[in-house]
Amino acid sequence: MENQEENQAKPPDAPAGEPAAPVDISDPSPPLEPTDQNAPESSFNYPIFGEASAAADAQQDEPGEQETANEPVEERRGFIKFLCAFFGTLISMAPFSAGLWSYLNPLAKRNKRGSGSGDGFVRITSIDAIPADGSPAKFAVVADKVDAWNKFPNVSIGAVYLRLVDGVPMALHTVCPHLGCFVDYRPGYGDFFCPCHNSNFKLDGERVKGVSPRAMDALEIEVRNKTEVWVKFQNFQTGHSHPVPVS
Repeated sequence: MENQEENQAKPPDAPAGEPAAPVDISDPSPPLEPTDQNAPESSFNYPIFGEASAAADAQQDEPGEQETANEPVEERRGFIKFLCAFFGTLISMAPFSAGLWSYLNPLAKRNKRGSGSGDGFVRITSIDAIPADGSPAKFAVVADKVDAWNKFPNVSIGAVYLRLVDGVPMALHTVCPHLGCFVDYRPGYGDFFCPCHNSNFKLDGERVKGVSPRAMDALEIEVRNKTEVWVKFQNFQTGHSHPVPVS
């Protein structure tokens, strides 16, 4: 039996005395297919989730489309912010403008004179009302008084002494230049006298004696329409050696 097996293993044409060639016995099973180790692993085992994952990856791979889609939203937000800032500024400017006008309006009123020609002159009387003998007469100065907020018509704002010198009216302020007391006319002495500190003045206003630093303050005067006496009435600061108008 052993000899028969050896004879079957040897090829029939092999010469006698030579060793038999090895027999190649191959595996009849089919070879395994190679796997790609670099292939991406799927995150999900189900097809629907795999498609959703692929769509998300595609959106991440295209950032330009997302930026383009966000641009209109950003533009709308910027426009709304601009409108809010614009209308907020308008609303805040309304009370500011009202306050500014309230501050400036009294200043405008304060610079206006009352009744008169607008140049500071006020109508006092007619030339016929002044004594013809040259003695002074006291006249009230009536005008519209305007303060920061109110206007008071026909208010006495002071007084002047008027006298005729060669038929021409002259005007003197009734306030003493020393401390602002009212100066009296004394017909018996033919002078002006300040009862506060005993200062004496001549009829033309020149100082005779006393503590007054200067003569009585003369005022500009005009005769209009041949008979109307207009005086540029103003007050002066006291205690100076020369007239200083009160602003």
